[in-house]
Amino acid sequence: MKRLSSQAGVTLMEVVIVVVIVGALMLVALPAYQNQLQKGRRADAMQALSDVASRQESFMLDRQTYTTDMTALGYAADPYESLEGHYTVSAAAGACGSIANCYLLTATPAADSPQQKDTQCINFTLSSTGEKGATGTLGAECW
Repeated sequence: MKRLSSQAGVTLMEVVIVVVIVGALMLVALPAYQNQLQKGRRADAMQALSDVASRQESFMLDRQTYTTDMTALGYAADPYESLEGHYTVSAAAGACGSIANCYLLTATPAADSPQQKDTQCINFTLSSTGEKGATGTLGAECW
């Protein structure tokens, strides 16, 4: 009768090597993944600003003035919380100095949103003239 001398299975050293390789991949992949999530959430701010701007223009047609009150535009609260809840939108008088003639909308990351950690594109702005802006390291490139 012949005996098999080889052992089947995985050694502890092989398991450690696999864990180290997976850990190294995670160190590279996780920050890139989080960055992509932040970029995707920025669309929430842009969509919210476009929606509020559209309502501001309708408000202007009906009342011959713009407003800083989001509830007057039909939203449940002031400031308006975006659909995905990552940003709040508020309105102020624009460059002309009077809310009757121009506005400046600002989308700011919500207090409980992961967008608070986004340093590349912090606040988004949209004016009644269509001028777009953003604060953060990327600035206007955020749009």
